[in-house]
Amino acid sequence: MPPLIYDLLASSTFLIVARLVLTSFFWIAGVVYLVKFRDMAGVIAAHGLPAPRLVTVMIAVTCLLGSALVITDFRSTGWLGAGALGIFTFLSIPLGHPFWKFPQPRRMEEFQVALEHIAVIGGLMCAAILTLR
Repeated sequence: MPPLIYDLLASSTFLIVARLVLTSFFWIAGVVYLVKFRDMAGVIAAHGLPAPRLVTVMIAVTCLLGSALVITDFRSTGWLGAGALGIFTFLSIPLGHPFWKFPQPRRMEEFQVALEHIAVIGGLMCAAILTLR
């Protein structure tokens, strides 16, 4: 590996930037869920979930707290944040993107979103593993 690349990858600044990028979807979503609380509760209600206001709060807290733990690895709990975000992302597939329920072409669109979610889960798994080092 070239020394420049090694130095970049070994940099603590690069690690923080990588964690910010990995969790960007979640912390941005958490802020949006708080700022647009009523609208987001409506989206949750439209998906048929119970207690949409409570679920909206839980989503915002999970996204923000999970992201903060991954980014900061506060008291070595980055793995916990990655796990919470991974479980949240996994559950969002059947609850928010049930591709099998839709006709084409929407089925394929929702399936692609589900595959993207699985890729993000893989990234979060890597982030959890890296907290061991």
